[in-house]
Amino acid sequence: MATRTRDRLARSDDGRSLVTHATSNSFAVGTLVIADDGAHRQLGIIEQRDEDRELVRGRLLGVISEDALDTSTSYAFGAAELAAADNTSIDLLHRATGATLDVGVDLSPPGGPARLLSHRFNRHTFWCGQSGSGKTYALGVVLEQLIAHTALPIVVFDPNSDFVRLGELREDASGPTADALAQRDIRVLRPDTPGAEPLRARFLSMPVMSKAAVLQLDPVADREEFNALLHLRELLQTTDLQQVLPTLLASDDPVLHRVALRLENLGLLSWEVWAVKGRAATDVIDERPDATVLDLGGFSTPEQQLVVALAVLDELWARREERRPVLLVIDEAHNLCSPQLDSAVAVLVRERLLQIAAEGRKFGLWLLLSTQRPSKVHPGIISQCDNLALMKMSSPIDLEGLATYFGYVPAGLMARALWFRQGEALFAGAFVPAPTLAKVNRRLTPEGGSDVAVPRR
Repeated sequence: MATRTRDRLARSDDGRSLVTHATSNSFAVGTLVIADDGAHRQLGIIEQRDEDRELVRGRLLGVISEDALDTSTSYAFGAAELAAADNTSIDLLHRATGATLDVGVDLSPPGGPARLLSHRFNRHTFWCGQSGSGKTYALGVVLEQLIAHTALPIVVFDPNSDFVRLGELREDASGPTADALAQRDIRVLRPDTPGAEPLRARFLSMPVMSKAAVLQLDPVADREEFNALLHLRELLQTTDLQQVLPTLLASDDPVLHRVALRLENLGLLSWEVWAVKGRAATDVIDERPDATVLDLGGFSTPEQQLVVALAVLDELWARREERRPVLLVIDEAHNLCSPQLDSAVAVLVRERLLQIAAEGRKFGLWLLLSTQRPSKVHPGIISQCDNLALMKMSSPIDLEGLATYFGYVPAGLMARALWFRQGEALFAGAFVPAPTLAKVNRRLTPEGGSDVAVPRR
């Protein structure tokens, strides 16, 4: 009896943390607990097990009253009875913090819904998990919740066509979220798909450095052609590259002839990405639909994916002072954010994302970066993320790297990512009331892409 009593008693010397004795029956890391010293009932979370010193450490989250949780206050105590939190207490935590996005089932006792805070997507978010972890599927669950239950416009950079069916509902989808999704304005832009709105960029609307990157022009080494590019809009009243070429060839200026030859030699006139007289992706995004999916994977060359991404990011950054919030979801972020990218257009895309990561939050430009290869994403971008969604990750090196950026995540919880099953995730940071292990819900919309099955006889 003495051992059990000691195990159930906790103390808090500073009114912020708590500590209790560790035995084989102690609470697991991530468990929400209630500390009751007779004067106050306080909600806390277990964050660390120190087996060498036989101690379990945690953090106080707030004081429980009859029908509320005060997260702004906590008290020190000498001895408090410790018990696992019940569903009522967890509901108070969700209500107190504004956690309304129902994304899954909490895997820690006593279970119940796992919820995120929609208003905390005004921070950059890093989402990672190895291939087969269910990363893209789970991200779809969260995007459905955001689209259905917030007015935050979302732009999805979709290199693998995984989200092109985000505007459809599964036949068996039902409930308030499904009903809300059915009413949302979701646009899907695709390079060359019959019936779909085309995904296009407008060359002459791009900043001069972006135009130069497309044309592979260096402002010093190619100074004459670069200078001609500076004045191209003044010379040509068109956004159609097909019309640009004859105008350049007809000019008496030899520099413009060289620009024309560069256009031809690089094959830019055959790229399907150009808007010609149609609408560009930036025109659609400017209409502020609830979600815009950019199907980057359908272009005939990888460089065209980068051109669209650059055109969109340039436009949003140029208009940042308008402070119109938007969530930029970069799936397979290593394709756009890798330090190893070296083409002129790729470097500009990465530099623009670095700029948005460092300065965009105050303008309402918020990133959600998803990748299976965290080590391939520029550290300057990861370091700006305040939210983490971590799925199965078998590489200890990747986990160690993540721990350096997300020090607020309990080490014991992050280590469990080695053993996650498909669809299980750790949510931590500003967008969750407390670090949470969850099994994500079933999606309401179909996946656009999936693994190819092995043929059966």
